[in-house]
Amino acid sequence: MDTPLPPAQELALIDRELAHLDARRGYLLARREWLLRSAAPAGWAAPAGWGAAAAPVPGAGRGPEASAPGAQNVLLTLGAVLLAVAALAFTLVSWGSLGIGGRAAVLAAVTAGALAAPALLVRRGLRSTAESVAAVGLLLTVLDAYALYAVAFTGADGTAYAAGAAAVLAALWAAYGAVLPRLAVPAPAAVLAVQLPLPLAALAAEAGPVAFGWALLATAALDGALAAVPACAGWLRARAAWTAAAVWVPAGLLGAGALLAAAVRLAAAGSAGAAAGPALLAAGCAVLGVAVAWRFPSAAVAASAGGLAAVAALAGPVLPEVSGGWAAVAVLAAALPLLGAAAAGGVPGSVRRGLGAAGAAVASLVALWGLAAAGRAVAGRLSVVREAWEATAPADAHGPGAAAVVALLLAGGAAWWARRMPSLRLAARPQRPAGPAPAATPAAGPAAAGAAAVVCGWAALFAAPLGYGLPVAAVLGAQLAVTAASALLAVRPAAAAADGPARAAAALCAAAGAVAVSLAALDGRAATFAVLGAVGAGSAAVAARRTAPAAVRAGGAVLAVAAAAGLVAAAGALAGLSAPRWSLPLLAVPAAVAAAGPRLGRVRVPAEAAAAAAGVVAVLLPAGRPALWSAACALAGVVCAGAAVRSERRRLGWAAAVLGVAAAWLRLWESGVAAVEAYTLPVTAAALAVGFVRRRRDPLASSWTAYGPGLAATLLPSLAAVWGDGHWLRPLLLGAGALAVTLAGARRRLQAPLLLGGACLAAVAVHELAPYVVQVAGLLPRWVLPALAGLLLLAVGATYEKRLRDARRLREALGRLV
Repeated sequence: MDTPLPPAQELALIDRELAHLDARRGYLLARREWLLRSAAPAGWAAPAGWGAAAAPVPGAGRGPEASAPGAQNVLLTLGAVLLAVAALAFTLVSWGSLGIGGRAAVLAAVTAGALAAPALLVRRGLRSTAESVAAVGLLLTVLDAYALYAVAFTGADGTAYAAGAAAVLAALWAAYGAVLPRLAVPAPAAVLAVQLPLPLAALAAEAGPVAFGWALLATAALDGALAAVPACAGWLRARAAWTAAAVWVPAGLLGAGALLAAAVRLAAAGSAGAAAGPALLAAGCAVLGVAVAWRFPSAAVAASAGGLAAVAALAGPVLPEVSGGWAAVAVLAAALPLLGAAAAGGVPGSVRRGLGAAGAAVASLVALWGLAAAGRAVAGRLSVVREAWEATAPADAHGPGAAAVVALLLAGGAAWWARRMPSLRLAARPQRPAGPAPAATPAAGPAAAGAAAVVCGWAALFAAPLGYGLPVAAVLGAQLAVTAASALLAVRPAAAAADGPARAAAALCAAAGAVAVSLAALDGRAATFAVLGAVGAGSAAVAARRTAPAAVRAGGAVLAVAAAAGLVAAAGALAGLSAPRWSLPLLAVPAAVAAAGPRLGRVRVPAEAAAAAAGVVAVLLPAGRPALWSAACALAGVVCAGAAVRSERRRLGWAAAVLGVAAAWLRLWESGVAAVEAYTLPVTAAALAVGFVRRRRDPLASSWTAYGPGLAATLLPSLAAVWGDGHWLRPLLLGAGALAVTLAGARRRLQAPLLLGGACLAAVAVHELAPYVVQVAGLLPRWVLPALAGLLLLAVGATYEKRLRDARRLREALGRLV
């Protein structure tokens, strides 16, 4: 056929047209289906040749709710269950009414028929029916075994007979599945039957826990062999997809049972000899787990279980011979080789992952124990805080020798792992084609291992001196050296991006060590000054190191300020001053930091925050002693005022004002002054002066902002005092002052003085007239007050509009004020 279009374009055109036709046909078929289900008249039949849709049955509105295969499976399952129930009833109830020959004939005939029928059914294509009948036949073989025991082996041990019968039935069912390979039931049934002979035989022999564990382990190994041998594995996979579960689930449960039996006996062993048998069983579990993971790449869990079993096998015989924390050392020594095996070359990835997970889990648990023990030992020396400079802390403090060894082993293992892991990744990385190398990204594994090595090493070295009876000076010197080493590690330049977590861990360890050794040094005077001086100098050096991370420098600044405050307090205590009198010299620390100011550079903010905390402590120390407290507040106010001179610290002026006012009030309280105006008038004068300056600089500032706080500081407390004062002088003076404020507000057209003064003046007037009002009200009849209230309401109602207009004018007049 010749067309004017090129072949390629014509093919594209034809494809588009066919696609449109297919889409249109699909739409029409869907529409037709909907019409058939909802709107077709009863009895309507589709014309012949209309697609593949069958004519609807008259009256049918919905399709079938169950598929034909589903209904078939339900019927077959119910039939098999009913046949099984009937066979059980016949065997258990009606068996005694037949003779020996009749029994044998009936069972033989029924079993043979049930086992032979599936062959004919499969040949005719009835596979589901054949599966149901085969299941009934397998159940009948179990009943045959029971009947044989009831007739011929009545004197035999039931458990031993069950073990032998399970082995025979497993072999028969496997052979039956091999003869009829298209049936899926016999293969998993045979696999499940294989799980019973050895455990039942162990029970029949009254074996102990270890022997029973060996039976479980041998059965699990048999399951692994079934899955590993190519012929058996292919035969199982060919029967059913879920046959693998019939192998692995029992294998896992049996292996876990064997490992549990070994662990229980190891925990109960009283000597190395008694632990030898369970340890050997645990070693067998380890070998089986590693072998399974080696053979099957997806079975890393088996390698993890094998690793845990290996730890139990290695450490189990040692645990009964050691005591205290050295048991943890033995467990850790047994777990560290797992990490080495996980890093070995030539080992499948599933085995390396499983062993590494097991070793890491055990090492983590031991690390928690070791760090907790070391922490308790360090915290035990902090009891000197309660009795400072009394030399009451013992020199040894029962130091954690085993915990230190555990921490050292963990530190070495983590450091080796951090070095080994990058090389493993490079070895396992596939070869890339030539081209630009990808950007290197820091790995989380080496970084975490490096941080763990730093923490464990610091804990070991910091806590180790406590356990060997060294003098206090030697212990503090060793701990200071460990703290200094951690600080140097934190401030050194990073060689790689993965060193960040290790440097952060070192900084935290250095901070914790500095705090711990500073508190422990409170046991003696010389130790206090020596340690606090060393900590302060070292922290200042860290804060001044520009190459250190910002967070490390900030921490160094905070520790330096804290050490300086501690030295000042110690000097006050050495001079014989009581704790409240430390406040005045302690304020020298925030004063020095405020004076340093911008020279502190990037550590200024954390240093000033630490200095502010020291200032708060200094102000609170003399609480309860008004005279000394007043002096402390005044000096602190001076420090804040000096710092507020700089533009970036203007807000400290509020703190200076509050501290100054508090100092004045405390002095008045100490002097026994009870007049409230003595406390409020100075505040009012200062506040009004500040408000006046504010209005001069900013004419748009509201009078409430400029004068409201100052006026309220005196008017409101004095007004509250007037209502409890029976004399005439205070109301007179307050009224006169309120009148002056009101007139000033009206003269200057300021809203805050006008309203505050007027309200206060009205309140004073009401206070003065209140006794007379009460006296007059007592002379009048009781009906007068309700009558007056009614007249007032009538008057207000009669002049409502006028009152609203007057109120609106008053509001507008007040609004024009500032």
